[in-house]
Amino acid sequence: MSNNQNKLLTTSWGAPVGDNQNSMTAGQRGPTLLQDVHLMEKLAHFNRERVPERVVHAKGAGAHGYFEVTNDVTKYTKAAFLSEVGKKTPLFVRFSTVAGELGSADTVRDPRGFAVKFYTEEGNYDIVGNNTPVFFIRDAIKFPDFIHTQKRNPQTHLKDPNAVWDFWSLSPEALHQVTILMSDRGIPATLRHMHGFGSHTFKWTNAEGDGVWIKYHFKTEQGVKNLTADVAAKIAGENPDYHTEDLFNAIEAGDFPAWKLYVQIMPLEDANTYRFDPFDVTKVWSQKDYPLIEVGRMVLNRNPENYFAEVEQATFSPGNLVPGVDVSPDKMLQGRLFAYADAHRYRVGANHNHLPINRAKSKVNSYQRDGQMRFDGNGGKSVNYEPNSFGGPTEVNEHKQAAFPVSGVAENVGYDHHDHYTQAGDLYRLMGEEERERLVANIVAAMKPVQRDDIKLRQIGHFYKADPEYGTRIAQGLGLQVPQEV
Repeated sequence: MSNNQNKLLTTSWGAPVGDNQNSMTAGQRGPTLLQDVHLMEKLAHFNRERVPERVVHAKGAGAHGYFEVTNDVTKYTKAAFLSEVGKKTPLFVRFSTVAGELGSADTVRDPRGFAVKFYTEEGNYDIVGNNTPVFFIRDAIKFPDFIHTQKRNPQTHLKDPNAVWDFWSLSPEALHQVTILMSDRGIPATLRHMHGFGSHTFKWTNAEGDGVWIKYHFKTEQGVKNLTADVAAKIAGENPDYHTEDLFNAIEAGDFPAWKLYVQIMPLEDANTYRFDPFDVTKVWSQKDYPLIEVGRMVLNRNPENYFAEVEQATFSPGNLVPGVDVSPDKMLQGRLFAYADAHRYRVGANHNHLPINRAKSKVNSYQRDGQMRFDGNGGKSVNYEPNSFGGPTEVNEHKQAAFPVSGVAENVGYDHHDHYTQAGDLYRLMGEEERERLVANIVAAMKPVQRDDIKLRQIGHFYKADPEYGTRIAQGLGLQVPQEV
């Protein structure tokens, strides 16, 4: 086609558009005619341009890159993308805030989503984590309630500190994550200057069928940098897209951000004897007990060509696994295995995994057919059921998830371990005095708007149990006394 033909404006069906400036009307004044199909198409498509924003992680930034293996871990996992030193796998990463809406500021105090999609030869593998190694809750049944407290009050439609601290004060397992969130680490300077974590416990299985429990750690090569609350608030007012802009500009300038990936490895039998439940996502494993082992290096070197197609429509799920990587009994992870994929089917559509940003680079052979926006050949004339005698794809037993023993009575039951204070207290005691001062100031500022003293006192009691100095300083900042019974 000539250059002029290439620039010919058409409808979405390819028909040439004769006038894109004026609606078709009955006479000069109108009214407008329904037969102006180009106008109808433009308005109808415009009404549908925005898919529903994510309930959580609504605002994000993304980039393409690659992962290169730098250490031999084949004795731990048979995952093909980790099979040899020097092997490179393309990937896509999406960073995000958690609680804010699509138009919220980047520099709010909030955990950051850290989601990585590896396009491996065995299918897509997603690590869907955060920039913190723990989370606020440890059972998925509490997740909707937790997120409701982070969103808007159903009456005022305003953010509600009463709900936030009421929930946290009634959920002491949140204390570890709250301490991290209110510390310097609560507001990263940029998306490039923060670590990432898989947070959950996963299982690696090698070619012989032997397994280990693992945790993922992405360590930034740029160094960790954070913002004070005052600086973050100033930036939020001047440039609410500061993190998004920084990531894009760095990559565009050739300053490619990179992270080293490490894992902690725990023998399977240790899970039964460790000092707390290793599947509890509100806890970290001591690196003295299970040191970091290098796996590889992640580099982001290419910006998206289209934000909507590649960042907004990107879908991640911890259930996107490859042979050699299995899940653990982590109760929060178990719920996410369903919830994430289900959210994508609602938000983007049943065929979200066929979109270019989500589509596997490896061959896909499944019996899933039809559904809204099925835009490929839909399997053509091939058989759409299994088992069949027409040569359709079949399962391969060697790729089954690794087995692990389970026992017990089917009932609603929590974790056996209820020490929610030791690790939060250890974290407080690791901080220098200036960082403690900022932590206390951040918590006091966040709790002052809470209208009920009983909520404040209940939360102060948790801080005190973590470390008496910690609780006392919060109480003093709020003008309250530490409760007699803590």
